[in-house]
Amino acid sequence: MKNDHPFNVLVLAGQRPGAIDPLAKEHGVSHKCLVPVFDQPLIGWVLRTIVSASPDSKIFVSIENPAVLESEPTVRRLREGRKLEIVRAKPNLVDSIYAAAEVAETPLMITTADNVLLTEEAIHSLAGAAQRDEVDALLVMARKEDIQAAHKGGKNRYYEFRDGGFSNCNLFWLNNRRALGAAEPFREGGQFLKVAGRILKTFGLINAILFKLKLLNLTQAFGRLSGRVGVTVFPLVLADGRLAIDVDDAKSKQMVEEILQRTSR
Repeated sequence: MKNDHPFNVLVLAGQRPGAIDPLAKEHGVSHKCLVPVFDQPLIGWVLRTIVSASPDSKIFVSIENPAVLESEPTVRRLREGRKLEIVRAKPNLVDSIYAAAEVAETPLMITTADNVLLTEEAIHSLAGAAQRDEVDALLVMARKEDIQAAHKGGKNRYYEFRDGGFSNCNLFWLNNRRALGAAEPFREGGQFLKVAGRILKTFGLINAILFKLKLLNLTQAFGRLSGRVGVTVFPLVLADGRLAIDVDDAKSKQMVEEILQRTSR
């Protein structure tokens, strides 16, 4: 069911200063968002899904060099129709969100340019769940078993809670300006499981211990996160495991292409 309440959308497409994404280099493009999946750049897949799900939404694309996207067909078409605006990304993810929020009013849906398997249904579910008055921010999650059912390759790592393993889906919602505080834990990136000490630094000693020992279920963990950042953050668990599989590297790109081939029949 479509959502009748207007909202803006932010697509994160930038990269760290001086960094060269290995997948982009492999395909001879400057940015990962331009890596082709079935001859169409990643960002084009994402933008077309957003427009189909919410035709009235204004889209903002965050990238450090706007010229990178000048020749991308979907970006060009949406800019000509005044449905898309490019904002300059900052050196890190959180500051890029803050910069975009200066021009993109809330409520604001946030996703990434490599989130090729984003669906209209997920966007509608997220926008609908955000109508609850007590919600400042939402983060879409998928269960481990649903992700593995979507593709046997699944993910390499999961956040393990008392009620199972989960992965985020690179799909977020900020209901108000206050909700920007929910982005702070991601200042150094969202891959907490890949960097030693990130959970401890971000969530504090007690929460890190409870997480490590799997003494919290997902809802309890988000309750403690909310207390830590001073913003009410809820998880939204969706049954579509595809949503957690984005294009990070050559392996996940192959998974995404296999899923697209299978589901388009």
